[in-house]
Amino acid sequence: MHPMYEANQAAGHSSTVFRRTKSAALGLALIAALGLTACGDKKAASGPAQQGQAQPPEVGVVTVALQNVPIVSDLPGRLEASRVAQVRARAAGIVQKRTFKEGSDVKAGQQLFVIDDTPYRANLQSAQATLAQADANLAQASSTARRYKPLVEANAISKQEYDVAVANEKAALAQVAAGKAAVTNANVSLGYASVTAPISGRIGRALVTEGALVGQGEATQLAVIQQINPMYVNITQSSSEILRMREALSKGKLASDGAAGARVSVYLDDGRKYPQDARLLFTDLTVDESTGQVSVRAEVPNPDGLLLPGMYVRVHLEQAQIENAMVIPQQSVTRNEKGNFVMVVADDGSVSPRPVQISKSDGINWVVTSGLKAGEKVMVDGLVKVGMGAKKVTPVPWTGSSQPAAQQPKPADAGKVEGAAAPAPAASAPASAAK
Repeated sequence: MHPMYEANQAAGHSSTVFRRTKSAALGLALIAALGLTACGDKKAASGPAQQGQAQPPEVGVVTVALQNVPIVSDLPGRLEASRVAQVRARAAGIVQKRTFKEGSDVKAGQQLFVIDDTPYRANLQSAQATLAQADANLAQASSTARRYKPLVEANAISKQEYDVAVANEKAALAQVAAGKAAVTNANVSLGYASVTAPISGRIGRALVTEGALVGQGEATQLAVIQQINPMYVNITQSSSEILRMREALSKGKLASDGAAGARVSVYLDDGRKYPQDARLLFTDLTVDESTGQVSVRAEVPNPDGLLLPGMYVRVHLEQAQIENAMVIPQQSVTRNEKGNFVMVVADDGSVSPRPVQISKSDGINWVVTSGLKAGEKVMVDGLVKVGMGAKKVTPVPWTGSSQPAAQQPKPADAGKVEGAAAPAPAASAPASAAK
């Protein structure tokens, strides 16, 4: 190998070693500087902690308030017209005319159909003629009886002849009465040829057309009228639920204003609340043997005709209420083998577990009937901080924004605290404190 080439190669290797050594020295210097900075920050941060106590962690709390919580039952219901009348033909004949518009509102007494009344007019005329003949016979018999009366008193005629005259007068009176009844009957039959609405309401489609023969042997149905303002809501309620509610009312656990004071709200099939509140009419006394349900009926106004017979709705029925109850978020309640507990924050910031009695769920809240007092602060979030050893906390009003909506517990999630992700730490805090 050429000496000049060997010298150049040695020089290049020395340059590379020098650059690597320089880079390593710069890296060590940078690490040392960062280490000094971190130590300085640690000392600066640990300085205040050594001089005084750390600030208690903030936790979200709600202030307990007494209120009356209604007992609301969500029940299925079906709408029914308050009055239904079947329009039937009581006169036999051919339908000549329909005088109403299908699907319209009609008034009581309004003419709906016209049936051929020719035979009924003829019967009326015959009855009137018979009545006129009876009137003539009565006039003759009455005249004869009046003439015979002074004659029999003067013994000019026999008493038997006078008695026959009086009997003929009475028979003529009976014939007149029968004639009047026949005329009345003929008038009624003639009136049946003009079919009228028995009630006011909304009429459906016509069940017969012009030219149809009706009333032959049976009263043919012509149409149906339904009164849809107000409407009836037929509800079915579990008999066991009614029994529990009545037992609670008898023991004074619930308050009620009676059937007249029950509030009934109607919700349509799309979830919208109907603007008019219903009124509870009655609760049936008989339990359905096949379903174990009890029928309940309410009345709801329907001035705009929005509700139609046969529609299915949801009904919120408030029959009683819990007095002096407290409503707290569900995530504030923990559960262990001893029951339900909440963490109560005192005025000095100390935290202690408190057993509570839960009656029912109210949306995403629990209804508490005992264990708390008005004005006390119940911890909603921050239970993990207490479980990590915090002796005191700083209570702040809870707004619900600290928990994602996807993690908010639902009414069926009894005993779950702060979502399903952290049930164990929340439950361990009151359980250990309660022991």
